[in-house]
Amino acid sequence: MIKHIPNALTCLNLVCGFLAIVLSFQGEPMLIYASYLIFVATVIDFLDGFAARTLNAHSSIGKQLDSLADMVSFGLAPGILAFQLVNLSINAEAIDQRYLYYAFLFLPALIPLFSALRLAKFNIDENQTNSFTGLATPSSAILIASIILVYLTTENSELQNLILNKTAIAALIIIDSYLMVSNIPMFSLKFKSASFQANKTQYIFIGFAVLLFCVLRLYSLPIIIFSYILASLFMWSLKMKRQNSLPVV
Repeated sequence: MIKHIPNALTCLNLVCGFLAIVLSFQGEPMLIYASYLIFVATVIDFLDGFAARTLNAHSSIGKQLDSLADMVSFGLAPGILAFQLVNLSINAEAIDQRYLYYAFLFLPALIPLFSALRLAKFNIDENQTNSFTGLATPSSAILIASIILVYLTTENSELQNLILNKTAIAALIIIDSYLMVSNIPMFSLKFKSASFQANKTQYIFIGFAVLLFCVLRLYSLPIIIFSYILASLFMWSLKMKRQNSLPVV
């Protein structure tokens, strides 16, 4: 019975993704709850992996189920949230050219498409245990959900206009999609042990994230994800610089 706990959590992750999709079509106020469900799904996704490692309950069906659940919660659901963000932008400012309207409207489809590619690559890559190659789908989903939350909760009209800017939305979707399938190493927040030395990067980043959240609350969420991406890019560039400076034997 205990061996089924990780798979049960994975199924709960999928249910959260399904509910997020349903709520996304129930009007603007429900988008808040849909976005919150993405965060709940992220926590459950962490817990099912933790439970599988703790209980030594790894299985082939669990691996496949995890990817299917992630596709719903971190691929399809954030794609629909992005679609609703595009709708809000279109309603805020009309697009004259019809072909631009349709091109913009279908842009969010890139998120589930590249999420599927990302998950497929992850399933056949055995090197992504201590770090990720490309942006993980939960991080991508949190980025989209957090921007929706900021838009719906802020009273700053300038910030709302910035979030609904069509160029900004298009750039967000394209960059987010590219990062998911890129070969850029992204550090993992999984802990190998309680040792600070062995998990220095994780401890420092989580401490930074908690401090930022205490100060800025929901407004900190997009900043935390952007900081995670920038920190990974910085660490990658330092690694490449060190490798290029090594003498050729």
